[in-house]
Amino acid sequence: MEKVPMTAQGYRALDEDLKRLKTIDRPAVTVAIGEARLHGDLKENAEYHAAKDRQGWIEGQIVQIGDMIARAQVIDVAKLSGAQIKFGATITLIDEKTEEETRYQIVGEHEADVKQGRLSITSPIARAMIGKETGDVVEVRSPGGLKAYEIVKVEWI
Repeated sequence: MEKVPMTAQGYRALDEDLKRLKTIDRPAVTVAIGEARLHGDLKENAEYHAAKDRQGWIEGQIVQIGDMIARAQVIDVAKLSGAQIKFGATITLIDEKTEEETRYQIVGEHEADVKQGRLSITSPIARAMIGKETGDVVEVRSPGGLKAYEIVKVEWI
């Protein structure tokens, strides 16, 4: 069974999602299915089919999130330190071409949100940075071609 690395914050978010799905969304869709059944012929009942589709999605999410929680390897970033980049590090980079500064934290796959500055550990840029230190330059293949970034700062927040 392969472990799923995640931050404590990511674990809490998954746990909250699972609780919401089980205690709010699942009962609500059951009620919606019951109400839709009252509207007659199920073959042509769009409300019924939509509610059944939603129920299938909810059950799938419950299974998927439950699996991730069961395989979770929660890493407390506050207890980490060091100069080398690894899971949980917050890195400040400068694009060598545009001089644009960017800041990312390396997190688990389900926590990734580039707009929020969280990169998946499996992303090309995160994989290129693992093991590097402040002052190193990483090159990453992107859809726009090869990009080079200088690592300006490594933090453990």
